[in-house]
Amino acid sequence: MIVHLKFTGTLKKLLSAYLLVFHGSRDRRYQVAVEQLTQLVCDVQIHRQASGRSGSGNLATHSAETFVGMGLLELHPLPLHEQIREFAERCFAAGIHSIQVVPVFLLPGVHVMEDIPAEVAKAQQALGSQAKIEIKPYLGKHPGLTGLLSAQQANMGADAWILLSHGSRRAGANQPIEDLAIKLGAVPAYWSVRSSLEKQVEALVNAGHQKIGILPYFLFVGAITDAISQYVSELSQQFPAVELHLAEPLGAGIELARLILDLAGE
Repeated sequence: MIVHLKFTGTLKKLLSAYLLVFHGSRDRRYQVAVEQLTQLVCDVQIHRQASGRSGSGNLATHSAETFVGMGLLELHPLPLHEQIREFAERCFAAGIHSIQVVPVFLLPGVHVMEDIPAEVAKAQQALGSQAKIEIKPYLGKHPGLTGLLSAQQANMGADAWILLSHGSRRAGANQPIEDLAIKLGAVPAYWSVRSSLEKQVEALVNAGHQKIGILPYFLFVGAITDAISQYVSELSQQFPAVELHLAEPLGAGIELARLILDLAGE
C-alpha cells in the first residue's frame, strides 16, 4: 500500500500528516522495510501524543490521530506528485490540509535537492489552496545518525573503520559523508566508485591495521548491499592477512523512526 493511515482516539483533531518519501526498489526486502518503518513512525507518533496528554488531566479534549503515508520517488506506477495528490485527498476527507513531506534519504543529492522539490511543486499546483505542503529536512541531516552508527562500531571491535556510502554526483553532496566519517573516526569510501573501497582497505592494511570494520551507510538491505557483501568477500581473499567485518545497513528500527519524527518537527 502507498498510504498507511492509522487512527486512535475519539475526536478528530489531527496534529500532523506526514508523507515519508523513499527512493524505491524492486527488491521485496526493501519494500517490506519501507512498510515496517512507516508503521514504526506512525506508532512512535501516537505514543508521543499519548505521552504528551498523560499529564494534562484533560483526555476528553484530545485525540491521537495520525496520518502517515509512504511515497516512492522511483519504481512506482504513479509519479510522486500523483502519490502526493492521492495522499492529500485522503487527508482532506478527514479535514486535514497541512502535509509534511519527509525525504527519507541519507544524502543531499539530486533526488533530495531537485527531484522531490519538483514533484512537490507539481502536487501543490494541482491541489491549489486546498493543501499546504512543506518539505522537511532529509533524514541524513539528523545528527542522531552518528549515534546509530557508533552503536554498530561498539559491537564490532575493529581497529579501523570505513564509512561506505553510495555517493552522489551532485556538487557538495558527499561533504556530509566526509564530515560523518570524521565524527566516527572512519575514512570515507563510495560505492559509486568501486575502486574507492579497495583503495581505502589497501591504505589501512598498509598502515598496519588487522581488523577493519565497514559501515554501509544505506537504509535497508537490497541489491546494492548484496553486491557490497560479495565485494567485501572478494577483498577478504585479496587481503587475507586482515579481517574485514561488514556491518548491517541502518534498517527499519524504532530509533530510526524517532529520528524521522524529530525532523518532521514532532
